This record gives sequence, C-alpha cells and structure tokens, in this order.
Amino acid sequence: MPGLLGLEDPLRFNNPVAPCAVVIFGANGDLTKRKLMPALYRLAYERRLPAGFAVVGVSRTAMTDDAFREKMRESVARFLEDSPFDEELWRSFAQGLFYQSGDIGDSSLYAGLSQRLEQIARQRSTAGNVLFYLSTSPSQYAPAVEGLGAAHLHRREGAWRRVIIEKPFGHDQSSARELNDRVRSVLDEQAIYRIDHYLGKETVQNILAFRFGNGIFEPLWNRRYVNHVQVTAAESIGVEGRGGYYQEAGALRDMIQNHLLQVLATIAMEPPAEYAAEAVRDERAKLLKSIQRIRPEDVPRVAVKGQYGPARIGGEPLPGFREEPGVDPLSQTDTYAALTLEVDNWRWAGVPFYIRTGKRLPKRVTDIAIEFNRAPLAVFGDAGGGHWPNLLVIRIQPEEGISLRFSSKVPGAGMNLRPVMMDFNYGTSFGARTPTAYETLLLDALEGDATLYTRQDMVEASWAVVQPVLDAWSETKFDLPNYAAGSWGPASSDDMLAARGHVWRVP
Repeated sequence: MPGLLGLEDPLRFNNPVAPCAVVIFGANGDLTKRKLMPALYRLAYERRLPAGFAVVGVSRTAMTDDAFREKMRESVARFLEDSPFDEELWRSFAQGLFYQSGDIGDSSLYAGLSQRLEQIARQRSTAGNVLFYLSTSPSQYAPAVEGLGAAHLHRREGAWRRVIIEKPFGHDQSSARELNDRVRSVLDEQAIYRIDHYLGKETVQNILAFRFGNGIFEPLWNRRYVNHVQVTAAESIGVEGRGGYYQEAGALRDMIQNHLLQVLATIAMEPPAEYAAEAVRDERAKLLKSIQRIRPEDVPRVAVKGQYGPARIGGEPLPGFREEPGVDPLSQTDTYAALTLEVDNWRWAGVPFYIRTGKRLPKRVTDIAIEFNRAPLAVFGDAGGGHWPNLLVIRIQPEEGISLRFSSKVPGAGMNLRPVMMDFNYGTSFGARTPTAYETLLLDALEGDATLYTRQDMVEASWAVVQPVLDAWSETKFDLPNYAAGSWGPASSDDMLAARGHVWRVP
C-alpha cells in the first residue's frame, strides 16, 4: 500500500511532527465528522503523523472509546475526499482514538481530561504535547479556554500546548476584543491559532508564490498598472438547513469579515522580508489596517445588502430565504453582500477593490480577478481589442488555477484582435492530489507554524472594516428580498460598480 508506506514522496518526511495528542471539543459536531477526522486520517495515510499520536474526542454525549471509533470510522469513510479508505490503516489509526464525555462548563470535565491525557501520554508516548481544537459553538470558546487554564492544561513543563479557535472570532468588533481578553488571560499569543480555512486553500497560498516567486508580475502589482480588483465568493446553494445560524450571521459576517478580507490582504500585502510566520502576518496585518475606513454617510454608496427571494429554476421551485426553515418571515439578514474598498498606501492608492459574496447565485465559484489598465494608445483602431483589457484571474474553487487574458491577432487578412486566455490548472499541471485546507492547517498547527493563521490585530482590523457597515445596516430597514434565487444579486450591486465605470465580471 504505497500511501501507507509513504515511499512515493520523500518530501513527506521533511517536517516531522513531534509526538502529540489532539483534543477535539465538539467531537460530535459536523465539522469534526466532515472535515477534521477525515483530514487527520488522510495525514496518517500520508505518513505525516508521528507514531506517538492520539485523538481525544470531547462532547456531552456519553460514549465509549469503541463507540466513538466506530462513529468516526463511518464519518471518515463517508466524507473522505479524493482518497481511498483503507481498512488496515483505519484499524491502526483507530487505536489512537479516545473519548471523554462532559460539559464544557463543568470543571470535572477538565479534571477527567487531565487524567486521561496523562494515561494516553504513557500509553501512546505523546510526550505531553497537546493541540486543543475548539470545534464548538462560538459561545463556548472562552469557557473552554478558561476551563483549560483552571485545570492547568494550557501549559506543561517540557511540552507544548496549543489551541485552535474556529471562526467566527467574535460577532462584532467589541465582542472580538472581549473574547480576546478572556482567551489572552489564559494563553500567550503564540499558543493561539485562530483558524480561517480559506488561508489553507492551495490556491490562496499560491498567491504568495505567484507574486513573490516570479520576477515578471510583482512590478505590475500596483496602482500604475492595476485598474481594479474583484473578489467573488459565490454559492449556488441556499442556507441548507442552517437558517437559524445564518439569520444571526449573514453574508458580511460569515464570509467577508474573515475569509475574503484575508484573501484581499494576501493579494495586496507588501513583500515580507522572509517566508516566516510573523513576517507574513505582519504584512497581512499592515494591509488590513491600511484599508480606508468607511464613513457612516458613505455606506449606501460603497456597500450593498441583498437577500434572495423565491424563484423557479429548471422547472423546480426554490424558496426564498424568508421561507427557509428557522428563518423569520420578516428577516432583514443579508444573504448577499458587496463592498467597495480602497487601500490607503503608496502601492494601491486610488485602486478600488470590489468584494462580493452571496447565496443562491448561478454557480459555485470563488476567484480573484485583477484587471489591468488598458493600453495607452489604440494602435490598431476599433479592431485592436482595446475594449478587452488584460485580466488575471486566480481561481480558488471549484477548479483551482490561474488564467491570463491578453489580445491576439485573429488568423487571416487584416489586423483584427480578439481576447484569448492562457490557463494554468493545478490538477493537470501537477497530476497530484491537492490537500484539503484542514489537512494543511492541522499539520501546520501540529508543527507550530502559524503562517496561515490569523493574529488578533488582524482580526480586529478586519472587524474595523465591516463594523461601520454592520452599524448602518442595523439601523436601516431594507426592502427585501431584492434578488431572485439563481441570479447574480441585486441591481444595486451593479449600480455600485457602474458609478465608477466598472462592471462585475461573470465568472
């Protein structure tokens, strides 16, 4: 079994992970079943996990170790992406799975967990190293960290202890600061890993390689050559049974505040002095702090709120957001959000960055489109393709790759030009499986590499960008729904770009 032996890829052993245990709070949740456990299993398949490795699931439901193992086996077999499920490997992997029941607010949970970790350290030779993963509701983040601190589980002499905190980190700017104060009262910053799974996507990481590993693109990456930038994160599905949660979050909080602003920071940041965690995060943080703050009176001009209504697609009726289970029939929640942002620094002054995200749009796609300025002179007249400026598209999902649009002569008589695309596709170019974002991020946390994790100053800076919009929207009653399911969003979003002479690109 090549994957188990790990013989086909010697690079797998370049960054060995120290013996350790992973404790997952919320082990019965969807994230654990769909993402975390399949990712850990795949890392075991790739021989990236140490022999001294264990996983402890924590949840309120009473369950034996064997019952937990069987439940996780079913989840991994069902949700493993682009990988074979190997029974022999699972049997070996499952020997390191354990379960501890208890309530996060109950001190006895942490006393029992402490004893269990000591037993596992002896049994599995984990050396006392522990990565705690908070896969719980956001309201449990601070109590869980405080419980770890009260039981002295947050540190151990001669071993490392780290904590991964899922998004959202706060519901607004003030709650993010409050949560940070409570977490930092227990943990040092270097022990806190605030996860954003978008930063673990291979194509988002490749933005850094594309920009800083090539000599021909970075000189063009500024206001002298870039006309504007569009970041799109479209989903064709609705809220998929998560209406209650989504009604409290909305598109601006759920996608833009964390994921898309981090993507924007990666696109627009200055070159780091070295590829090291703090150097990269320093530059991302500086970029986020440089985004021009939106004044309350400017919100209607630079921010668009949308909510999908019912429609018929392919003869099938689709409900509007207000008809979804668990949603208030008068809900003012945004299922679509678009912003125009500007960066107040030397590189980007005057260049608009347009960000949009939405549910029930025509297709699932996430990409970044960088449109360059047109040629200064239409040498070839009307046939010269001057109305097709150069466009660089970085595709994040579902098809990962990069495309460059440029003008080329049409074969035949005359000088007629038309746009053509030059494509790079991850799958066909490398012929290798792309690791999932959670595989990458879990492995980084186990290795102590925080490059792809967000720091508190980055969290606060991103909340500072969206907070004026959230405040203005909370005080305004919108005429919703304002776009039909299956469309590209409200007309006011097109108007926002048209005011600056731009149009949304159709992915």
